[in-house]
Amino acid sequence: MAEKALTAVVQEAYVQGVSTRSVDDLVQAMGMTGISKSEVSRLCGEIDDKVKAFLARPIEGDWPYLWIDATYVKVRQNGRIVSVAVIVAVGVNSDGRREVLRIGIGPSEAETFWTAFLRQLARRGLRGVKLVVSDAHEGIKPTVAKVLDASWQRCRVHFMRNALAHAGKSGRRVVSAFIATAFAQDDAEAARTQWRKVADQAAQTCRLPRRGRDRCARLHDLSAQHRTKLHSTNPIERLNGEIKRRTEVVGIFPNDDAITRLIGAILLEQNDEWAVQRARYMALETIAPLSDDPSVSITAIAS
Repeated sequence: MAEKALTAVVQEAYVQGVSTRSVDDLVQAMGMTGISKSEVSRLCGEIDDKVKAFLARPIEGDWPYLWIDATYVKVRQNGRIVSVAVIVAVGVNSDGRREVLRIGIGPSEAETFWTAFLRQLARRGLRGVKLVVSDAHEGIKPTVAKVLDASWQRCRVHFMRNALAHAGKSGRRVVSAFIATAFAQDDAEAARTQWRKVADQAAQTCRLPRRGRDRCARLHDLSAQHRTKLHSTNPIERLNGEIKRRTEVVGIFPNDDAITRLIGAILLEQNDEWAVQRARYMALETIAPLSDDPSVSITAIAS
């Protein structure tokens, strides 16, 4: 019983981002004997099976919307400390519920990486994707159409950051106000017209690439009820914030498996929280019609 309690305490502390030294203090505070770093690693290794099952589970049904974003952590590779991208994919299904679907570790700018990442999702059953929302990773844009036969939408928040980075400190407030007027339009045609005006108004401060403007305008082609959820990668940004908070304790990971263990456990925890929430992330009556499966309907899901 003591061993079981110790395992539970150590694993929970690990997932919460508690350092090995603090785990030892915690164990002693509970009246148990101290615990070594190697023993913490052994007990935390038992998390691997749960994480592997979670990340390999079949993906069932249609998933109209997919968000993808990257956060960066440091890992030791071949005697060097390098920064690697940890990619997180979150989807919303035709039931209006969201789930963490996958994580991947690799170079976010490489098309070969994105092809493998999305193909693995497809092999597990991902289908019915209409739109993928992400930052403008060079490798992802051509891959989304090729692998998922879906459209791609640039994250509005990332677009704004990039635009303001070129505006200069004195011009950021003005450019931000200009861009906000384009995002506030009610339909796609009005948005595109306003984007042209915004580009002219901001021309002396910074250049807004036409391709980027057009991709941001595509948001207005979508259901008005969904735009606030789809204009950015915010569903993952919050996850990335939690990942950063907990991985900062680790500092440098010894290998990729250790990254997968900790971040996979964090995402499994978050996915469980979403699963027990009573409210859907998107209203059922607005998302069910997006399904490619004729057997999926509001009536069928509700029953």
